[in-house]
Amino acid sequence: MGQPADANGPLKSIWSFFASVKLTVVLLLTLAATSVFGTLIPQMGSPDRYVAIYGAFTYRLFALLDLFDMYHSWWFELLLLLLAANIVICSVDRLSSVWKIVFVKKPRFKLSQFQKLSTRAQFAAKQDADRLKSAYGPYFAKHFHYSRIEPHEKGFCVFAEKGRWTRLGVYIVHLSVILLLIGGLVGSLLGFDGFVNVGEGVTVDRIRLRSSKGIQPLDFAIRCDDFTVTFYKSGAPKEYRSTLTILEKGRPVMKKDILVNHPLNYRGINIYQASYGTLAPQKFQLRFQDKASKMVFKKQAVIGRTIELPESRGSLLITKYSATASFRGHAIGEALVGRLTLKGHAPQPILLPLRFPSFDKMRGGAMVIAVDSYDPRYYTGLQVTRDPGVPIVYAGFIIIIAGCFITFFLSHQRICVQVIPKGKGAVVTVMGTSNKNKIGMPQKVSQLAKKLAKLKL
Repeated sequence: MGQPADANGPLKSIWSFFASVKLTVVLLLTLAATSVFGTLIPQMGSPDRYVAIYGAFTYRLFALLDLFDMYHSWWFELLLLLLAANIVICSVDRLSSVWKIVFVKKPRFKLSQFQKLSTRAQFAAKQDADRLKSAYGPYFAKHFHYSRIEPHEKGFCVFAEKGRWTRLGVYIVHLSVILLLIGGLVGSLLGFDGFVNVGEGVTVDRIRLRSSKGIQPLDFAIRCDDFTVTFYKSGAPKEYRSTLTILEKGRPVMKKDILVNHPLNYRGINIYQASYGTLAPQKFQLRFQDKASKMVFKKQAVIGRTIELPESRGSLLITKYSATASFRGHAIGEALVGRLTLKGHAPQPILLPLRFPSFDKMRGGAMVIAVDSYDPRYYTGLQVTRDPGVPIVYAGFIIIIAGCFITFFLSHQRICVQVIPKGKGAVVTVMGTSNKNKIGMPQKVSQLAKKLAKLKL
């Protein structure tokens, strides 16, 4: 591990470039700066909206730089790839020295290095050195990952260590960051985010992509069986719910009601309830009032179907629904357009506004026709997304938590216990060091000394 063997070739320059911490800082600052644009500039909007906000010239410039879909742009993905390569090479470049410490079979200990430490605790043992040696050996073997006893001219020393593997914590964090970057790239390259409006009873098998405005076919079909919406007293929508059926080759395989924040997931594709809207009504209840007798009749009418008038006075055909009808140059809103055929008369056009039930009186006929009520029709707006990088991102989050815990809360501890015979007993000195948490190491050494002093021999 480390730099390539060719120390003087072009590979060395490339390796040194990607192994530079300065490159890491530059890339992180660049990503942070460009993310500001992604936050301030609305993403994946309509061109008309962008032109209205920024003007034609700025719109063309931002579109050229892919700032309206920045997180899927080639240059943003290139920055992520460079950061991933930088992290990998930085890790590999510095891993060789750590590798020798973590995976060495017989670590090197020098008593002189421990004697220079101020972190120490000392006590007098009543037992002789031989009894202490026979007791300390099993104790350290049990409580430390590695231990050994070495003699020296005045007695013996116990060398022990644990937490050697925690030196890899920073590399676990590096791995998690790489997984997060890879997950983001996989989602960007292989995933999609689109939308589709589906009317009640309608089946769709393709969606419109937000990023490219292209069409994304699905491997299955989505049918909206029902849509309901409830409102607050103020008129604001309280809840809207879609009953969806997933069809495979025309056969239903899954059915579920979805609400906002309660999506349907099928084969890695998430279907969210995003919006709703109204469609042209199809069924209406018409009110017929005889001018002379004041009698009122009600009948159901469907667009495109002829109905018979009460008392066999003729027929009525509703040809279409208009959301923005007008009469003599004046807007009258929603209205039905049809053809009225009275017995003994030629067909004549008829206009029935939904908001003005007395409008037909102007026709001057023996019967006044009005729209009494109608069945509202809605479409459900669905957001359809696929992100195969999500499991990788989740794995990265879990690993980064573990890596940060290892890096900041665990340490590689090295202990030296020096035993020097004195009279019938011995003087025991406990010394220790760690690569992290050096402030807490004196307390650990003191606690270890107390345990050794109380150890039953």
